[in-house]
Amino acid sequence: MLIAVDKVRAAAGDRKREYRVEELAEAAGITTRTLRFYRERKLLQPPRKEGRIAWYGEEHLARLRMIGELLERGHTLGGIAELIGAGESGRDVAELIGLEAAIVAPWSDETPVRLTWDELKATFGDQLTEENTAESIAQGYIAIDDDGITHISRRLMDATTALVAEGVPLAVVLDASRRTQEHVDAIAEIFIELVSEQLLGALSADTPLPPGEAARLTERILRVRPLARTVADAQFTLAMDRRVHAEYDELLRQRRENSSERENSGEGESGDDTEA
Repeated sequence: MLIAVDKVRAAAGDRKREYRVEELAEAAGITTRTLRFYRERKLLQPPRKEGRIAWYGEEHLARLRMIGELLERGHTLGGIAELIGAGESGRDVAELIGLEAAIVAPWSDETPVRLTWDELKATFGDQLTEENTAESIAQGYIAIDDDGITHISRRLMDATTALVAEGVPLAVVLDASRRTQEHVDAIAEIFIELVSEQLLGALSADTPLPPGEAARLTERILRVRPLARTVADAQFTLAMDRRVHAEYDELLRQRRENSSERENSGEGESGDDTEA
């Protein structure tokens, strides 16, 4: 008798937990309406049917939790459906998610800074015009509200403040910022083209990535990312060396010409006086 009871208990312990629709939705922290919507979008695998009752298991709960995590990361339902399809076709979803994370990971680590209108007025004075404010908004650097602004980069804000304090008009700083932004966008486009064509060509193919390829691409991206900053920094500093020397040489040449013209002019006037 005791042996029979033990067998029943063991069988009950081995049986996986199953959920009705309402129970599964509650366990996943979503509404039954959302759960049914996921089923209609084929994001959730079919349940086990027992008569008219649909039973869901731990695998369904795990799928719902994964969907929630991906939504929190900014994935769309369409993108999640593609990832799920990739997993069902034998590809490693975790590797694909890791690849996407490596591709879209932020390059900048800028810290936003908050300034009130009074602080801005004290810093920029009468240069805090509607035109300058509109230009800053158009460049995508600031967001405004009734109490002041939020600049996306403390470093850029500090640089702007320092240049204005040195006597450079705010409008001139903003014009230089706009032109610089255009050039760095072009530089970024060069790197994007290089990486897309030379390193990530497999992603544009119609065929699925072979097993392990997503992980290999992820490692490659992580190795290449620091190189882009290194190249950009080296190219910029070398360009500054070239331009500074060229501009300084031109300045010296002009000063020599002006000095020579003044000397020649003085000699001419002296000669006229002698003849007279």
